[in-house]
Amino acid sequence: MKLLFLKRPFDFLLSLAGILISLPLWLLIGIMIFIEDGFPIFYSQERIGKNRKIFKVLKFRSMVKDAEKQGIWTNENDPRVSKVGRFLRKTAMDELPSLLTILKGDMSFVGPKALVVEEQCLLEKKITGFEKRLEVKPRLTGLSQVLNPEDDPYRKLEYDLEYMREMSFWLDIKLILLSFYNTFMFRWDRRSGKKMQE
Repeated sequence: MKLLFLKRPFDFLLSLAGILISLPLWLLIGIMIFIEDGFPIFYSQERIGKNRKIFKVLKFRSMVKDAEKQGIWTNENDPRVSKVGRFLRKTAMDELPSLLTILKGDMSFVGPKALVVEEQCLLEKKITGFEKRLEVKPRLTGLSQVLNPEDDPYRKLEYDLEYMREMSFWLDIKLILLSFYNTFMFRWDRRSGKKMQE
């Protein structure tokens, strides 16, 4: 039983609870970023979502100020990533402000990853069927993020389409629990060799 009618109420209630519970952590992270590198604390970027809707996603800034002026691609051990940023990326805590985007309804907890417009359009030209990912809301976590740590775009599409076929409330719960496990085990720091998405 897929229980997909529970997806939006679940997203709303869990994101609201997550924001309220993690607010002290937001304050601590903000102070750490400010002490190391000053303002701004947050970083926003336009992404493309369901039905090609453009929206802004908010994250804690994990790179030095004006990092995009030094190139738009990140690499392993990129010197532009701050010390605080490295910790945030390993734990995915830089994603906490994305809870606001889920609360608003532009994203879901589980689904395909929301890409920047340029990357989505580029991969659509290279990979047949890549646009199918835009038939559902993008996510904070998902099958491709949990099982595709190297972020290969072909495997990303395979996992995203598999999720769309098997999508259910219980699969969402399982993937959220796996994501919590990855956070506590510091297993999220796999962001090399791709377009900069702080």
